[in-house]
Amino acid sequence: MKQGETSLKNKLERKTVEKNRRIRMKSLGFKLVSIIPDHHLRQPKEFLSHLDQIDEAAAYIKILREKIEEMKRRKAQLLINSGATNCVPNNVVGLKSPILTVKELGSDLEVVLISGLINNNFMISEVISIIQQEAAEVLTVNISRIGDNIFHTLHAQVKISRVGVDTSRISDRIQELFVSSTSL
Repeated sequence: MKQGETSLKNKLERKTVEKNRRIRMKSLGFKLVSIIPDHHLRQPKEFLSHLDQIDEAAAYIKILREKIEEMKRRKAQLLINSGATNCVPNNVVGLKSPILTVKELGSDLEVVLISGLINNNFMISEVISIIQQEAAEVLTVNISRIGDNIFHTLHAQVKISRVGVDTSRISDRIQELFVSSTSL
């Protein structure tokens, strides 16, 4: 085989490979845009250029990521509110302010506080003092770190079970403590 024939054959092979690549990319672009709901598109799918398809897909992926992050935050808050603090994922990072839940469980009281490493300026002794001032005796304090978050779980027993405790007052006083410690 002559060198000219080999060169021509290589050019044809490269053209065929490139043509097949373009066909495959076009097919993948259509496949990608086919999974995007119509209400997220600015124009009908059939009128989208290849570049527009990629732009639309990127915009939709960004929306989905934001939804996922919001759902993770909501899930963490729901788990906290349900008392399942050991199930909170470690990717709940960047808490801007501590998350607090105060629950009265019969004659017991549970205070769950989640804070980030950065905003951990409050003193746990001050939280215990507030609980004791509100007629409850703190029995146990558990502190654990998961990822960038610190979990404080305090269990207390109401001193006078007939009277109970005002959980909203305890919550408000602890929140005031956070506000005053973050302004330092």
